Amino acid sequence: MASVTFEHIYKRFGDVTAVNDLNIHVEDKEFLVLVGPSGCGKSTALRLLAGLEEISEGRILIGDRVVNDVAPKDRDIAMVFQSYALYPHMSVYDNMAFGLKLRKMEKAEIQRRVNKAADILGIQALLDRKPRQLSGGQRQRVAVGRAIVREPNVFLLDEPLSNLDAKLRVQTRAEISKLHKELQTTFIYVTHDQVEAMTMATRIAVMNAGVLQQIDSPQNLYDHPNNKFVAGFIGSPAMNFFDANVVKNDGRLIIDAGTFSVEIPKERASIYESHAGKAVTFGIRPEDIHNPDFTPPNILPAKVEAKVEVTELMGNEIFVYLASGNHSFVARVDPRSRYGYSETVNVAFNMANMHVFDQATEQAIR
Repeated sequence: MASVTFEHIYKRFGDVTAVNDLNIHVEDKEFLVLVGPSGCGKSTALRLLAGLEEISEGRILIGDRVVNDVAPKDRDIAMVFQSYALYPHMSVYDNMAFGLKLRKMEKAEIQRRVNKAADILGIQALLDRKPRQLSGGQRQRVAVGRAIVREPNVFLLDEPLSNLDAKLRVQTRAEISKLHKELQTTFIYVTHDQVEAMTMATRIAVMNAGVLQQIDSPQNLYDHPNNKFVAGFIGSPAMNFFDANVVKNDGRLIIDAGTFSVEIPKERASIYESHAGKAVTFGIRPEDIHNPDFTPPNILPAKVEAKVEVTELMGNEIFVYLASGNHSFVARVDPRSRYGYSETVNVAFNMANMHVFDQATEQAIR
């Protein structure tokens, strides 16, 4: 087993810097997810670790060994790609065994490893089939199995679920999490889907434009984002943002968004005292906006009037798209709520979970 370290890693393609001074230490047996929008540098970072791209500057270590000049086959890693990349003329067994045969491994050892991986993934009955006889989910399992048989120190997974339908993604996501616990190996997983990141990761590294924005546990990223980008990327639906000013009025601090204003709780007022009179970005998550008739206990509600534009019944909750003047925002409310199109309603912002960002730097004010 092995840790992985990115030390001041840069990757440049001509004038474009795809990865900009990346510093991450992945602990042995950790499940780290690299997440961010398309083009943020997450897949490039994974390919640099795999040896599929050349590093422009910096060092990558697997364990205590610097692997900058080590060939991909000698890095003791296994990679699962977005495309299954299975040999169509080979059986599932031969696809999984192919890499081991190239290494001139003993036939009995190959059989042991393939059968063990097939058993873990539940594909024993598929070993004689060709890829064309498999569903998308089964092909993905074979691709993962081909990586497992190598028994590597580090697993690299580059958006392995993106070709699957929604239901199968959820199922396979759980299988990969279970696999990590069974194998007790370091996993580094790339995705643009923050739901995958939140549900699978030990830690999440959020990237944007080649720069690491924040690395932390899923819950800490959700509760304490460092900046507006992380706050908006983590969470579904995304956090609502409002251009506003911090205003001092009769000893109280108010977030004034123009068409509505809400009071900052007294216990948090000291944090924002120095920003009185300044422009800020006010953030509140959809799940922290409630129907006042069904507010949970122990929240700090602030009433806001808004007009209903769209409602989406999800069964266990309702997504309500609201407008207050030129501000549009989303609420996730109790399914017992009865909101009609174009109706003017009151909603309750839970100010205990409010977020405020400096408008110039977009950094969280804490």
